[in-house]
Amino acid sequence: MDNQTVTQVQFLQRQAASLLLYQSVLQSEVGIAFGELLEVIRYGDGDGRGCLQAYGKYFHCLATQQQNWEDFLITQILYADNPFSRQVQVCKFAELSPALINAVRHDLQALQSLYECSCAILSHWVQSVVHLPVSPVLWYQETSSYPHKSAEVKTLMEKFHTEEDWGELVEDLAKHYQKWGMGIFSQYGAFRWENHQLVGIAHPDPITLGDLAGYEHQKATLVKNTQALLSGFPALHVLLYGSRGSGKSSLVKALLNEYADSGLRMIEVGKQELAALPEIIEKIRNLSLKFIIFVDDLSFEDDDDAFKSLKVVLEGNLTARANNVVVYATSNRRHLVREYFSERPKPSEADEIHAWDSNEEKLSFSDRFGLTLTFTPADQSTYLNIVEHLAKKANITIKPEELKFQALQWATRHNGRSGRSARQFIDFLRAELATKRNRVSKRNPISNTKS
Repeated sequence: MDNQTVTQVQFLQRQAASLLLYQSVLQSEVGIAFGELLEVIRYGDGDGRGCLQAYGKYFHCLATQQQNWEDFLITQILYADNPFSRQVQVCKFAELSPALINAVRHDLQALQSLYECSCAILSHWVQSVVHLPVSPVLWYQETSSYPHKSAEVKTLMEKFHTEEDWGELVEDLAKHYQKWGMGIFSQYGAFRWENHQLVGIAHPDPITLGDLAGYEHQKATLVKNTQALLSGFPALHVLLYGSRGSGKSSLVKALLNEYADSGLRMIEVGKQELAALPEIIEKIRNLSLKFIIFVDDLSFEDDDDAFKSLKVVLEGNLTARANNVVVYATSNRRHLVREYFSERPKPSEADEIHAWDSNEEKLSFSDRFGLTLTFTPADQSTYLNIVEHLAKKANITIKPEELKFQALQWATRHNGRSGRSARQFIDFLRAELATKRNRVSKRNPISNTKS
């Protein structure tokens, strides 16, 4: 290689080594492959096989991410979890340490140098090192993937693509972290607690509030409480209690799809993980985002101590309540803790002096939720309204009388009248109608083509 190229590679390596806060950007699989490729380009490897393998690894990593190098680098900056992205969660930009801001500005300028080292430049250098007649295939695609749909995020990404000095984008980046969070919280909207850590859910349930019909009062109340949370006002913990299949869980999950772009995040915690609730809350209490801790199908046995961890979250202890967190739990039991007639105190037999007090503690546990929403079983009118709503959303156009008849038949033969039964019926009907259309199309290919 010529001395000018060697000098350029050395400069890029020094820029990468000089990062003060954003080292994580290059610690990903793509970043490591990029660094290894620079190293082998700089020093060579005899017959060139190592250089080609390093380029192949770099190409493969980008193809796996479905992103160009430039877009990948920017998204890693937007995802970064570091002292700067954390500090802006709790401090105004003007209150940040000048040293911290200068460090961010330095890192952004260093990363901009790496951004300018495109796949085309690397391919040309590999061709020169290995003495190939043509340069290796370039990885490039027109549209790179990014999980956020927000126009604000797209605008910020465009600023990175067009800004001559990334150091001028420090304040824009701070605003981004304040709204979208950092690290895993900027990559995902939904999480579950597994093995003592939060794990992002790549494909959360896509259900929306518009998909749900019936129980309008309960929906409006839960939406109002969630909006209070997002606005920074006191919000209540909520218990959604009622019959199976009434849409309790769907309603909670729909909130995430409605308000994710407004800073809402959701953490699913199973009953077996309730002991970790205080730990989870400590991880998120100082973030600018708002969180719903979602506990589905909650219930306890009479000797179950897991409810004590939830009790601490609902009622608090010496640690102040986190104002950005609420618990939404669903249950088929009003009192949550299983109760037996044999447990009711009998003065002549009871061993415990204050047995009624112990029993009352179990029964009153659900009262510790600030708000209880009751979902009664769907009557025929409510069930049919849900069916009609879902049929309209699914563009099913059969006669109303036929739709009503089939829906009632479905409820009789399957799981009774409920929102879940209505959705299952509509899914079945959509598949059945699509199958019939395909059969007709295959029997009449000529007439179908003409139409």
